[in-house]
Amino acid sequence: MFTGIIETLGRIVTIEAVGGDTRMVFEAPGLLVGAQLGDSIAVNGVCLTAITLDGDCFAADLSAETLNLTTAGRWQTGAAVNLERALTPSKPLGGHMVSGHVDGVGTLVERFEDARSTRMRFEVPAALARYVARKGSICIDGVSLTVNDVEADRFGVNIIPHTLTHTSLGGLQVGQAVNLEVDLIARYLERLLEARA
Repeated sequence: MFTGIIETLGRIVTIEAVGGDTRMVFEAPGLLVGAQLGDSIAVNGVCLTAITLDGDCFAADLSAETLNLTTAGRWQTGAAVNLERALTPSKPLGGHMVSGHVDGVGTLVERFEDARSTRMRFEVPAALARYVARKGSICIDGVSLTVNDVEADRFGVNIIPHTLTHTSLGGLQVGQAVNLEVDLIARYLERLLEARA
């Protein structure tokens, strides 16, 4: 589990094909103190397992499933990525409960300045639109955000200056794809209601 509060902005060091899958090495400044092999680390909202640790870098294997269902298949060497280590009992839950299991890929369709903040509007796959609610939580590339407004298959968020400078969201351009994870509670509530019916 994660909180969606990004701990550090890292970058992709290498991308290598290995036996039909892909191995990536990530630079994670200051994140790996006390880390162990097998730890879960969210990279742009995708839960990955650290298979090697070397100073400020860790490697992870990405399966074909992960590459196909997230933006990971489009990542390039040198790109900035949002990083967060898994939640521990002593870590404050500052965002919302995030599993790191991406539900789908959305697209930034609008971006404009609003005083010191930046407003962004995203298009979400139709199958996920029902889980997005005004003032609810959503995770975009691993960042926990509050939904400001919803209209059909689009929703808007407000990004404060701190988030713009401390995550990769500041560099997002219109047309760019992002990983989306909807609120866990909404998914479980729907399943419970289905079972009840």
